[in-house]
Amino acid sequence: MRRGLSHPESQGLIKVWFARRAAARGYDDEVIARTWKIIEAFGSYGFCKAHAVAFAVPTYQSAWLKAHHPAAFYAGLLTHDPGMYPKRLLLADARRRGVPVLPLDVNRSAVAHRIELVSDEGKGEGSWGLRLALSDVHGISEAEAARIEDGQPYTSLMDFWQRARPGRPVAERLAQVGALDAFGANRRDLLLHLSELHRAHRSSGSGARGAQLPLGDGHRTASVGLPDLNEAERLSAELGVLSMDVSRHLMGDHQAFLDELGVVSAKRLREARHGETVLVAGAKVATQTPPIRSGRRVVFTTLDDGSGLADLAFFEDSHAACAHTVFHSWLLLVRGVVQRRGARSLSVVGAAAWNLAELAELRRTGGLDAVAARLAEEEPEKDAVEEAPGPGRRIRMETGYEMNPWADLQPPGEGTPTGRKLWHQSPGSAG
Repeated sequence: MRRGLSHPESQGLIKVWFARRAAARGYDDEVIARTWKIIEAFGSYGFCKAHAVAFAVPTYQSAWLKAHHPAAFYAGLLTHDPGMYPKRLLLADARRRGVPVLPLDVNRSAVAHRIELVSDEGKGEGSWGLRLALSDVHGISEAEAARIEDGQPYTSLMDFWQRARPGRPVAERLAQVGALDAFGANRRDLLLHLSELHRAHRSSGSGARGAQLPLGDGHRTASVGLPDLNEAERLSAELGVLSMDVSRHLMGDHQAFLDELGVVSAKRLREARHGETVLVAGAKVATQTPPIRSGRRVVFTTLDDGSGLADLAFFEDSHAACAHTVFHSWLLLVRGVVQRRGARSLSVVGAAAWNLAELAELRRTGGLDAVAARLAEEEPEKDAVEEAPGPGRRIRMETGYEMNPWADLQPPGEGTPTGRKLWHQSPGSAG
């Protein structure tokens, strides 16, 4: 029965059988027709009861764990990385729910994420915080992460270098994100010291035991006098090394600009009226282009602005103006219309999209008037839209769905041309 509902040929036979059996049980035509519409809609995505239970049980268990032990929940989720959402989004959700996010520290972090009791000064109480994992560092090997954890604690930068034996790239990345802050000096000074240790290691050929570092009091590494990384550089380092904005949400740097534009936050979007035109912005979380029975391509995108998530849909009539920007930009500004389906279910149907980073730079160099002019530019004429491939090429699924003829196109070459991505993409997506 379930399989038959997913095939157009057998669905008609089932409809006749259902109507006959329902009428025999005394149901009138209106009830039968209304019930069949529900069954027909379910047939396109329904699955058997055992499969449903297999989803429902871990969903309930996860919800309970998140409600009663949030730090442990996020530690497990980040360690096992289910993959649907980027880790930076999970970290933002933990931050919104009041879970203390503890930075990377070579004396405290383990290979996996773990929880620590954080004292609440003044109240005499404590809460569980989430400590970031060594395995999050880009390029670190399992052996390097294990050596760092096994050798804890370290008394100085020299002690860490000699016993943990990290490669220079990994050691520098650890310094950039603050994992070596406990050894004294600022992060640029530490990078210089690591360079000296690496040079001494290469010249001696037997480790850095003969190298000397300027020390302050005790085992703390003395300052060289270099300026420390500023807030923007620290955030950039976190995203580059950990793929997460740890110290603060990256959209915070754009908040004043977004307020000037009248952008509606994800939190305030819940109060928007159906049919209202709004501006929304955020970091791209996911892009999906699932197959649709009509064969038309719909691009679904989720944005994270720090206050929550905003779901967007771009239909084919907006692709000429929006698709390239949506697929190839990370920070987005989108104009669209609110579409509500019930009290809590809403999305924004996108009509125009811009690269937020480019607009921010335009604001800096040309002022708000230049940004307003860019936003007011006319969309390309429909006649100028590139025609779709001819009718000879079709992508048809076994269930009867047809995909856009371009849906299976991928960027040329192996791997991702732009390097590491901070959002999720589904199969069939060019983004």
